Amino acid sequence: MANNAAAPIMLELVDEDGKTIGTAEKLSAHVAPGRLHRAFSVFLFDETGRLLIQRRALGKYHSPGVWSNTCCGHPFPGEQPFVAAARRVSEELGTAPHLMCEAGTVRYNHPDPDSGLVEQEYNHLFVGLVRDSLDPDPEEISEVAFVTSGELKQRHGDDAFSTWFMTVLDAARPAISELTGGAAGW
Repeated sequence: MANNAAAPIMLELVDEDGKTIGTAEKLSAHVAPGRLHRAFSVFLFDETGRLLIQRRALGKYHSPGVWSNTCCGHPFPGEQPFVAAARRVSEELGTAPHLMCEAGTVRYNHPDPDSGLVEQEYNHLFVGLVRDSLDPDPEEISEVAFVTSGELKQRHGDDAFSTWFMTVLDAARPAISELTGGAAGW
């Protein structure tokens, strides 16, 4: 008889310098107090300098229904963060990023009071452009929006956002400014 259970999703555990020190199952890495693991966050902009944000699907185990950056996730063990970021943009949004480049790293520890889970991540940041039409996966994304910096500020004050959103956005701002030429106040 075949075993139809899905294989567990594994993440890379890292030390404070981002060096791989092992692996852990995805959910167990997020159980309080959390285990430091590799992640990535992507910020894609249209040609007018508006940021693509997404509202996470309500069925997500972690931070459902909140707004967040264009795409985020975890590389598989041994997968390069850039490759993982491009893969997940395609899987989640049904498009490919253009001119995506590295934008540094940021380390954070953000508990999610609603789920009790913890984002303890060594996060690789990427910025780029999106030029093609989107086809969001409804299992991952319930809504998308392109926003100016002013619209984002208003929306961030009115709507729920992921606990990590401002940390990764602030860390990526120098690369965002370079990508957008400082347009639109990013």
